[in-house]
Amino acid sequence: MEKIVKPMSGYLALLLSLVLLVSGILFATQIREGGDLYIIAMLVSFIASLFMLKGLMIVHPNHSRVLNFFGRYVGTVKENGLFFVNPLYSALKVSLRADNLQGQTLKVNDKMGNPIEIGAVIVWQVGNTYKAAYDVKNYADYVKTQSEAAVRHLANSFPYDNLEDETAAITLREGGVKVNEILEKELLERLSPAGIIILEARISHLAYAPEIAGAMLQRQQATAIVAARTKIVEGAVGMVEMALDMLAQKQIVQLDDEKKAAMVSNLMVVLCGEKAATPVLNTGSLYQ
Repeated sequence: MEKIVKPMSGYLALLLSLVLLVSGILFATQIREGGDLYIIAMLVSFIASLFMLKGLMIVHPNHSRVLNFFGRYVGTVKENGLFFVNPLYSALKVSLRADNLQGQTLKVNDKMGNPIEIGAVIVWQVGNTYKAAYDVKNYADYVKTQSEAAVRHLANSFPYDNLEDETAAITLREGGVKVNEILEKELLERLSPAGIIILEARISHLAYAPEIAGAMLQRQQATAIVAARTKIVEGAVGMVEMALDMLAQKQIVQLDDEKKAAMVSNLMVVLCGEKAATPVLNTGSLYQ
């Protein structure tokens, strides 16, 4: 469990160590006159000065020191400045700054078994220094490995799109914010043993694998064409129906079933054709 400690200011200890150092130098210059007593005083002064300097510790902004005393966790210093701690403490530096992890592009299979390429950008920082220092061997490597595992699991859990799974509520391509939220949640669960906080996680790269990209592109184009044609036909049928109703209501011309069928056929060709229709003028009667 993380324990925050606030050590004493280091300025007084720094001043005292300098005084001891100067005293040691003065004793060294008087060795010939004082004899063994000055030698002992000099050694004591130098050793005490080094001992005091060993206990000085500088903590920069957004950094911390995890203190350990012969294998026992003492606490964590998160306050910035110059401090003095027990010189026998060992201090482990742990950065509290936010860090970016640009994961490599992974080649995995989606839920439908299609090979895809996926990559993510993850913003993280250390939230619990005790877990980061003692619960995992190397928290930076732990973040990298678990993040890759989370991205792979995300890709395996959802289809790339709904071409093969039309009932899919969430797809990787159209999931957007929802997919990012799922990724963040899984990363928090995986990285909490290391005391890591996830600030943001987003999919940065998503595409079909090169070996099937061409085929999938053709499939998407075909699907788009079919959808567009469906809309065109629906609109054309409505326009033909409206034209026949208006002709009947205004009694502009009387058409039998055969002529209605011919008119419908011509209108459908004109409305659904990809090119502009070429008009043909009939200079005879309607039935010629």
